[in-house]
Amino acid sequence: MSSQQIESHRENAEVYTGDAICKQKSQELLEKINMPKGLLPLDDLVEVGHNAETGFVWLKQKKSKTHFFRGIGRSVWYDTEVTAFVSDRRMKRLTGVKSKELLIWITICDISIKDPDSGKITFGTPTGISRSFPVSAFEEEGEKVKN
Repeated sequence: MSSQQIESHRENAEVYTGDAICKQKSQELLEKINMPKGLLPLDDLVEVGHNAETGFVWLKQKKSKTHFFRGIGRSVWYDTEVTAFVSDRRMKRLTGVKSKELLIWITICDISIKDPDSGKITFGTPTGISRSFPVSAFEEEGEKVKN
């Protein structure tokens, strides 16, 4: 998604700047859409925006970041800008996120929890291939899994 497209979604959006408030708002957003709070472990957030009308969200951080999720034994890379359209248990048209599979980085464009009772979260790629992992692997350290 280009900065121009983001601009079109800024209208009527809530925008926050500064690391502390941005971290808090990104956590609140993940909670609101019933996604695990450790899903976006971003650092040095500069701006977070959410257009409740369209579901569009953007998160900007000072530099890209690679995070290793121990629960699934995978590295995930987050660009300086991550965008998505969010709804209950879903992040679609995601940009700025890649997962390392063996030796290559795979673009992730869709994250969803289709059946909350399954305890699984599914990550989709632009090629239509998807893989599911336990939701618990993306909970924040110290966060309790709600049943």
